[in-house]
Amino acid sequence: MGRGLSVRRAGADDLEAVGRLLDAFNREFGDPTPGPAALSERVGELLEAGDAAVLLAGEGPHGLALLRFRPALWSAGLECYLAELYVVPGERGRGLGRALLDAALDLARARGADTIDLCTAEDDVEARALYASSGFTNREGRPDGPVMLYYERSL
Repeated sequence: MGRGLSVRRAGADDLEAVGRLLDAFNREFGDPTPGPAALSERVGELLEAGDAAVLLAGEGPHGLALLRFRPALWSAGLECYLAELYVVPGERGRGLGRALLDAALDLARARGADTIDLCTAEDDVEARALYASSGFTNREGRPDGPVMLYYERSL
């Protein structure tokens, strides 16, 4: 899974580290977080249900990718949503993000997904460059097509 740097699937023994990484991610970008313990518990529920997978990179671990799977509407395959991709600041620029993304693509294919989507902030230039260099696009239908926009709303 992944190319080059070591990436592995997270299991039940990794939930505390996963919660810490997700909490750090939200705090870094000023987003609300329920805290590491609540995140660990929720990710454990998602992993147990089987519709999610977490990949870890680095010895800390220093990064993660969290994928969600759902049945596709337009094909018999799955859709994969790359819900989170995070590398701690001190470890960036060493290829962990690329290794996590490559491993996420490999895992999505192995699970039967025929599409993968994600969202990121316009000002997250490094993440956008990583995604574009891996073949992701934010253009609809063709390279010069209209820009695709992501919308969300709390319920």
